Amino acid sequence: MDIILLGPPGAGKGTQAHRLEADRGMKQLSTGDMLRAAIKAGTPVGREAKAVMERGELVSDAIVSALIGEHLESATRGAIFDGYPRTQPQAEALELLLADRGRELAHVIELKVDEDALVERICGRFSCADCGALYHETAKPPEVAGTCDECGGHDFKKRPDDNEETVRNRMAEYRAKTAPILPFYERRGLVREVDGMGSVEAVAAAIDAILDS
Repeated sequence: MDIILLGPPGAGKGTQAHRLEADRGMKQLSTGDMLRAAIKAGTPVGREAKAVMERGELVSDAIVSALIGEHLESATRGAIFDGYPRTQPQAEALELLLADRGRELAHVIELKVDEDALVERICGRFSCADCGALYHETAKPPEVAGTCDECGGHDFKKRPDDNEETVRNRMAEYRAKTAPILPFYERRGLVREVDGMGSVEAVAAAIDAILDS
């Protein structure tokens, strides 16, 4: 079962994709993760992507589609497209990528969110630099200030693009370029809406109901 999780940055797509991997054996194909890996490795594509992402802009369709094509074969129990497609050309490219492999989309699940609340959610998040455990300044701080609940580490980090200006730029990009692809999928009856501002558990239950219907 191949699905798309759609919503603006910070809507919870990654969290839900990780859960579906654990519960259903599906594979998350996150362009963000793949791009960050390229950035960490310092490849030419990574250096180019870093500059683009820090401006709150989107990388080219050619780069993103190539990354997806390379990783799709390993998603034998279903792919979860997280952060892709973002534009109609990418949506059309995905149709071809899937068709070439005898696959098709089952659902496009849109996580609906409140933009102002989402800015607060994103700008307050941080993680343990040692084990990667996720936290939030108000919603989920460490039990002991300055100490990771999971590994006891004391070093924390924030993503450089988790600031209000960049987040709002990314949301503007989403509204301008990604939201208009919904009619492309609505015409095929694939779009389902979920309240992305609910708890992680509530969002998960809503997604499971769609996948099991």
